[in-house]
Amino acid sequence: MIREAIDGENPDRLYTVTAGRSRADENAFDLVTLIVSESEPAPGMQSELAAILRMCRTPTALVEIASELRLPVSVVKILLCDLHDTGRVSARHPSSAAVKTPLPRPEILKQVLVGLKKL
Repeated sequence: MIREAIDGENPDRLYTVTAGRSRADENAFDLVTLIVSESEPAPGMQSELAAILRMCRTPTALVEIASELRLPVSVVKILLCDLHDTGRVSARHPSSAAVKTPLPRPEILKQVLVGLKKL
C-alpha cells in the first residue's frame, strides 16, 4: 500500500492520483534520475502529470519533482512510469565527470592534515 501521506495529505487522494496502484517498477527510477519532458501537457491531462511535464522542461531530479509536488516519492515514481511508458518523458542518470581528475599524492594529503591539526 502507499505509505502514509506527507504533510497531512489525504491517503484517498493519493490512491486516486495513482489509480489505485501502490508500486512502480523499483528499477525504473532512483532519487537522482533526471527527468526531461518530451512533450507538452495535453488538454484534460491529470493535473499532477501536467505539472511534471511543465516542471521537467529542463532536466529535473525525481526527488525535486516529489518535493515540488509535495507528493511521496513512491507516488511520483508511479506517475513517472506512466509518462515514460507513453514517451512523454525520458529518464537518464546524471553522468559522472567526463575527465577523471587524478587524486592528490599521499604526501600532499599528509601535509594538509598536519596543517589542519595545527589550526
